[in-house]
Amino acid sequence: MTMSAGWYLRRLSAMGPREVGGRTVDAVRRRRWRSARPVCPTVTGVRFTAVLPPGTIASVAPDAAKRLVAEADRLMAGHAEYFGVPRDDLVDPDWAYDPKTGRRAPWGYAFDVPYRDEDAVGDVKQIWELSRHQYLTVLAAAYALTGDERYAERVAAHLRSWWAANAPLRGVHWTSGIELGIRLLSWVWVRRLLDGWPGAAGLFEENPVALRQIWHHQRWLAAFPSRGSSANNHVIAEAAGQFAAACAFGWFPSSARWRADALRSLDRHLRSNTFLSGLNRELASEYHGLVLELGLAAVAEADAAGVPVPATVRIVLLRMTDALAAVVDDRLRPPRQGDSDDGYGLVVDGEGTDRWGSLLATGDAVFGRLPWWPEVTGTDVRTPLLTALVRPRRPAVSRPASRPTHFADAGLTVLRGPGGIWCRCDGGPHGFLSIAAHAHADALSVEVRQGGVDVLADPGTFCYHGQPEWRRYFRSTLGHNTLQLDDGDQSVSGGPFLWTRHARSRVLVADTSDPGVARWCAEHDGYLPSVHRRRVELTAGSRELRIVDEVRGGPRRAVRLAFHLGPSVVADLTGNRAELHWSRDGEDRSATLDLPGELSWRAHRGESEQPLGWYSAGFGRKEPATTLIGTGFTDGTEFTTVLGFHG
Repeated sequence: MTMSAGWYLRRLSAMGPREVGGRTVDAVRRRRWRSARPVCPTVTGVRFTAVLPPGTIASVAPDAAKRLVAEADRLMAGHAEYFGVPRDDLVDPDWAYDPKTGRRAPWGYAFDVPYRDEDAVGDVKQIWELSRHQYLTVLAAAYALTGDERYAERVAAHLRSWWAANAPLRGVHWTSGIELGIRLLSWVWVRRLLDGWPGAAGLFEENPVALRQIWHHQRWLAAFPSRGSSANNHVIAEAAGQFAAACAFGWFPSSARWRADALRSLDRHLRSNTFLSGLNRELASEYHGLVLELGLAAVAEADAAGVPVPATVRIVLLRMTDALAAVVDDRLRPPRQGDSDDGYGLVVDGEGTDRWGSLLATGDAVFGRLPWWPEVTGTDVRTPLLTALVRPRRPAVSRPASRPTHFADAGLTVLRGPGGIWCRCDGGPHGFLSIAAHAHADALSVEVRQGGVDVLADPGTFCYHGQPEWRRYFRSTLGHNTLQLDDGDQSVSGGPFLWTRHARSRVLVADTSDPGVARWCAEHDGYLPSVHRRRVELTAGSRELRIVDEVRGGPRRAVRLAFHLGPSVVADLTGNRAELHWSRDGEDRSATLDLPGELSWRAHRGESEQPLGWYSAGFGRKEPATTLIGTGFTDGTEFTTVLGFHG
């Protein structure tokens, strides 16, 4: 996907004068760096001291260790899967190769690489993901758990290979700050987990090539931070990686300055990226997890190095953890709101480990769980490793006495009913900052589960680059459980990570005080002069969810009302009634969906010419799922939908 002149104009219009000035300075610096070849300062006699406390490895639960070692053995055999694409070449990987398209990213000065152009580079996320080196943290953790030097030797071979193939400022792996930041964090943990292996010092602190790479990564991050309208989760990853490296690898003349600057940036941007309620301002659930992971990892490095951290950092992370505990369903799954690209801050666990349970377990160890938190029954490797470094220090801040259901600043409300009924209602801002990069046009959408099963599902994300028609669909209004007018989106897209007009929503009612009936009502102005208003009621006794849509004002307009079913739900549509069936844990479940009779209803499944009827469980993966679409016109009537759960 190449960017047109029109895109550049739209992108420029989303920037303020200060951001334009900063980006101009960046452009000048990039030109100067093309010919300037700075030399990494010589450092000798340095030691790595940011080791795990004695006994940490022994505290890892046996089942978590078993999963990790199984994952490491798959990696040792060369097998992995990234974004739905299997790889069997990890014994000796080609760092520029994209297995999805078969292309190799071109070599050359980093800022000349057209990484957004899939025809020239391949799918850049496929190329970047391996070079985050999070699979190497898994191998290093396997060494720490087993003492088997095969894992350490493979890590060393791959790092030496990567350093040789990716000289500073050359190639696709030097184009994006988030990649450098996460890679630095991985290297810190690789060195920590390999401590005790005889070759660890020779791989890192006694290796001029490694020192040069670490120094150039930090120099790059200090020079090119994400700015202004791009200061979202990327800037958190940049600051966290820079800070971790400056703490653990604080061997250079600039280390103290890098550490101080990165900590200031981390503190500032954690606060700016997070609502006071604790939810992430991007309103993209998986980025909430990524930012929380990065923040906790940074605090662990600070405490390991004895670096004081502003109280506000811990307060934000505490609020984020409480917010996560509040919004998950009874299977510890958070909402599927906004973009998701399966990004992790730190990976030291095997397949089958619950990411969200792991984060709550870490939050419990660091901050202490509240009585209303859901129980976490699973185990993980990351929690004991991270928390072994963190000094117990709970912020003096008030915490919710009961489980929050409405987050007014984020416009997110969770209605809960008997039998594990969970309903997320979206009445919040369109997204974060002027471009709202990771937002979807999903105002007033609902997401409904029972027992953790998606019944009315948010279809997900699927892709970013290279497949524009799919990118448009998965973040469109029609791609969510809400109402569309005149075949247009509520908010206007200017590119794959750019919105030029944002629908404004406001919540009118969010009342969960009555245990018998929970009520929510909101409206948005994305279709002016018309206003879309939606009311939702969840009645506990009848286990019934009632959704009423109203279009207020404006001319007569075409309507499409969409309900996307989860991939495990089978639907039998007759007229305006759909009988729904699915199973969970060997038990058959069912519900009836009575749809507005004023609209004509059709079921769609797995349609590709004009994408419709799909569910993306993770980045790069999609599967057919049933979508019910009702079409008609606004004629001053209300459209009432009733979802009734059986049994």
